Amino acid sequence: MSKELIRGIVFTDFDPEVGPNPILWVPSDLSETIRMSVSIKAITILTADQGILPTSLIIMPFPALNLKGIIKYIEKEDDRRRGGVIQSAITLLFNEIDDLIFYKYLSYLEPIFNETSQRIRDIVDLLTNKEKIQSELDNLQFKILNLLNDLRIKEEQSAKREAFPEKSIEEKSILKYKFKIVVCGDPGVGKTSTILRFTDNAFRASYISTIGTSISEKIVNINRKSVLLILWDLAGQVKFDIMRNHFYKGAEAGLLVFDLTKPETLKTIPKWHKDLITSTKHKGKLPIFMVGNKNDLATQRKVERKEAEFIAKELKLEYFETSALTGDNINLVFEKIAHILTK
Repeated sequence: MSKELIRGIVFTDFDPEVGPNPILWVPSDLSETIRMSVSIKAITILTADQGILPTSLIIMPFPALNLKGIIKYIEKEDDRRRGGVIQSAITLLFNEIDDLIFYKYLSYLEPIFNETSQRIRDIVDLLTNKEKIQSELDNLQFKILNLLNDLRIKEEQSAKREAFPEKSIEEKSILKYKFKIVVCGDPGVGKTSTILRFTDNAFRASYISTIGTSISEKIVNINRKSVLLILWDLAGQVKFDIMRNHFYKGAEAGLLVFDLTKPETLKTIPKWHKDLITSTKHKGKLPIFMVGNKNDLATQRKVERKEAEFIAKELKLEYFETSALTGDNINLVFEKIAHILTK
C-alpha cells in the first residue's frame, strides 16, 4: 500500500512553559506549518477539557491543510515536569478524501495506537529517548499501512465475490431499470464519501484513478424490481469544466451536494443546478435533490437549515441533510431517487 494514504505522523509534547512542541515526526521532511498547526490544534482539546486526556482515539479536521488527523493522547508521570506528568499526543494525518477509510476501520486501528502509546509510556525517560520514540512512530506507520492493505485486499476480494454470485447474475439479467445519476458540487463537500457510504466500498476512491469522474454502481430493490443505479462522481475542480459537460449527458437524475460547515459551497449550488439542466437538455423534469452533507459536525455547522431550504425552494428541489460519516439519510436519498425514476 502506498505511503500516500498516511500523510504524516506528529509526536507533540505539551510543555506548560514552552507550549505545544512537535518534537518528532514522519516523514522527516514534513513541513513546519503542518507540524505546528497539528500540535497547536491538538492541545486545544485539553484546554477545553481542563487538561483531562481523552482515553479513546479522536478524529480532528484540519481544514486549512485539507487534512484530518487521528489523535492518541499519552500521559506519563515525571517529577521533573510541573504537575508531575508529561502529556503528549500522537497525530496520524490523512487526506480528507480518504476519511471514509479511516472512519470505517477506526476500531481496527485503536489497538495499534494503544499498543504504541503503552510502549512509549514504558520508555524510562521520554525527554532523552527520542530515538526510541522515533522508532515507535515508524513502527506505528508500518503496522497501520499493513493493516489497511490487508483490509483493502479483503474488501476487493469481497467485491469480486459479490460481483458474480448466482443471485447477482440473475438480478442483472432481469434488471427492470437502469439509471445514470450524476453527483455534483464543489471540491471537498463529500461527494465521493457520500457515494462510497452508499456502495459501502471505502477503498474505491484511493485505488481507482479518474480524470474528472469516477463511476460506481449498485443494485437496489424497489417494489420488488431490481434497479441498477450508475453513480457518476464528477470532479468539482475548475480544470474539469469542459469534461464535465460531456459527463452530464444522459443523466436521468442528479444530486447537488454542499458542505454544511462551508457556506461558500451552498452559494455555488445554483451554478451547479444551471450546469446540470443546461448540459443534460432533459425534455422532462429532471429529478434533482439538494444535499447538505456533514450534519454530524454540529459544532462546526455554519449553514442554517432555513438558508438551505430557501435556496432549495427557489430552485424547486427537494432538500436533505446527510452525513457520509454516520450514514444518516444516505440510503434514503438514493432510494427516493430510485422510486421517483421507476415511476
